[in-house]
Amino acid sequence: MTAAETIRGLLELMRPVNVIAASMLTFIGAFVAGGVTDVPLEVGAAVAATGLAVGAGNAINDYFDREIDRINQPNRAIPRGAVSPGSALGFSIVLFVAAVAVALTLPWLAVAIAAVNLVALIAYTEFFKGLPGLGNALVAYLVGSTFLFGGAAVGEIGPSIVLFVLAALATLTREIIKDVEDIEGDREQGLNTLPIAIGERRALQVATALLVVAVLASPIPYLHEDFGIAYLLVVIPADAVMLSAVITSFDDPTAAQSRLKYGMFLAALAFIIGRAAVGVSVL
Repeated sequence: MTAAETIRGLLELMRPVNVIAASMLTFIGAFVAGGVTDVPLEVGAAVAATGLAVGAGNAINDYFDREIDRINQPNRAIPRGAVSPGSALGFSIVLFVAAVAVALTLPWLAVAIAAVNLVALIAYTEFFKGLPGLGNALVAYLVGSTFLFGGAAVGEIGPSIVLFVLAALATLTREIIKDVEDIEGDREQGLNTLPIAIGERRALQVATALLVVAVLASPIPYLHEDFGIAYLLVVIPADAVMLSAVITSFDDPTAAQSRLKYGMFLAALAFIIGRAAVGVSVL
């Protein structure tokens, strides 16, 4: 492999789209908490720390998953030979160290959340991924906690709690659907994921129930008058996209988990619009 191919492989390990998405979730958490203009340096540090930590977590996940990926994802950087396993591990360590260094500049609650998340990222693939439901729940917590991290970075975690719960439930749904998609490779590697433990259809039924809870809870910010009608007008289509995704999952889990991701992004946009509308009304 050439140097350019190796660099490309290292970037692939980070999953740039996921890094940007997670960083944006942290920014949204800070934005919903109302601290973006008050403490912009802290917001920037939180966004950077999130991106570095997610990149590190993705890289170390590929390191531990390299044998499974030879079956499920043979075109990823390690299976195709663009990056050696040792280089992937070293790269993830560098990213983790950088994430810690940046996170230490933030308030103590944000540092505590970052510390828990870094341990969880490292432990996920090695200890929790193959346990039915537990690995999924850990990933769901990590995604949802990006909102908490953003709020904690600006010293106001309360407004981000609803975001955390809704994002965690939607992510847990998506993770279960992804396990159904990857069931062949996971079974080959002896993992005991939820679809393997209870069956694909029952796992999808669990995923559907979780998403229904999230959808039913999504109007809470409007009902509590935290956000106005603008929030509701965006979150309702987001709910519809996600509900259609879980229905699709029974026939095509690959298409379903991709559609669910778009619905989650639209739901995050609802919070941005809801917060922005509140700010305008205050002015």
